[in-house]
Amino acid sequence: MKNPAADPVRDIDFSKATRGAILKMKPGKTKISIRIDNTVIEYFRSAVEKAGSGNYQTLMNDALLAFIQQRTVLDAVRQVVREELAPARAKARPARARQPAASIA
Repeated sequence: MKNPAADPVRDIDFSKATRGAILKMKPGKTKISIRIDNTVIEYFRSAVEKAGSGNYQTLMNDALLAFIQQRTVLDAVRQVVREELAPARAKARPARARQPAASIA
């Protein structure tokens, strides 16, 4: 019996076909193509192997989300510290009286 997938020419009607993925992606995620250093990929793949299961792409996504959240928290803390220290700095610096410039005579 001949394998139909091996036939170079088959009678397939694509007139009602649509482009795109057969299965829709979950909302909130976007499929992209990026270039990542081999050392980074090897690190995450080895981390998954050590764990015994999982997906290195999910692990990379989790690491990126943790970085974003950490930066957000750090920025918020810095802003609060600046706001709290601003009145103390203003009180600590007395206004300097301007001295007249020395005259050249």
